[in-house]
Amino acid sequence: MSAASVVKKTAAVAAGSVVACIGYASIIERNAFVTREVTMPVLTPGSTPLRVLHISDIHMRPNQRRKQAWLRELASLQPDLVVNTGDNLAHPKAVPAVVQTLGDLLSLPGVFVFGSNDYFAPRLKNPANYLTNPSHRTFGQPLPWQDLRAAFTERGWLDLTHNRREIEVAGLRIAAAGVDDPHIKRDRYETIAGPADPTANLRLGLTHSPEPRVLDRFAGDGYQLVMAGHTHGGQLCLPFYGAIVTNCDLDRSRAKGASRWGAGMALHVSAGIGTSPYAPLRFCCRPEATLLTLVAAPTGGRGAGTRVGQSHPTASVR
Repeated sequence: MSAASVVKKTAAVAAGSVVACIGYASIIERNAFVTREVTMPVLTPGSTPLRVLHISDIHMRPNQRRKQAWLRELASLQPDLVVNTGDNLAHPKAVPAVVQTLGDLLSLPGVFVFGSNDYFAPRLKNPANYLTNPSHRTFGQPLPWQDLRAAFTERGWLDLTHNRREIEVAGLRIAAAGVDDPHIKRDRYETIAGPADPTANLRLGLTHSPEPRVLDRFAGDGYQLVMAGHTHGGQLCLPFYGAIVTNCDLDRSRAKGASRWGAGMALHVSAGIGTSPYAPLRFCCRPEATLLTLVAAPTGGRGAGTRVGQSHPTASVR
């Protein structure tokens, strides 16, 4: 076989591999929804366990029946608390689909903040900007976030956007606070600044994008756990390497899952459930919701170490 033939054959194999990977990422993995379970020792000593369902980055469009069917099944997990960290919408007519799909979960105690794709529809972007110009922002048409907020709050979920609230869930007192999306510079941490109640069983912070400047403020005010989304876990990851980018200033090692932020605070970042309609791909990063079992920490959440939870998939629907 001539050198030219070898080159052509190699190029054909490479092209075929790329097509196969794109097909897998867009058809199979993007719809391979999974529920993960994580145990995190963050509650004050003596607290009973608390089951928290973390959902984020649904990016709903009205015709996504498979995603909607899977989301409906999450209510069977019977969490004590639901935490939604934003980016629910990807279409101006998606509010009814989100509300109907989350129907049974909306009957449970819940808290939420919004992300940029609750306020603005996604639009086509140059993917190179994620690597070369990550601070670049482009906004699509406005979305009916007010309707979504009204639907959530009418069912009893609490909007933590620039709010501090104390609630009781499963016999535990939770001091919770949140900010608007730092990714589009809507955060105003000064509106919630100040030490969190040290007598609460859980001091919980919410933000859509886990920007370090915001995490530092939560940590400084004594929050035990901050929950976020936005990163999609990297969305397109490499085997044995992980996320290529996080689409924010958070380091790649924390693109999804549980980690420690500084000495005194835990962080949980959801890999999210959906994708932008302009980038409907996932590779080595399945769409997920997470059921966290929060348990008492011997040091009240001030333990050392970088890992604060163990994760494993428990159920999936394809």
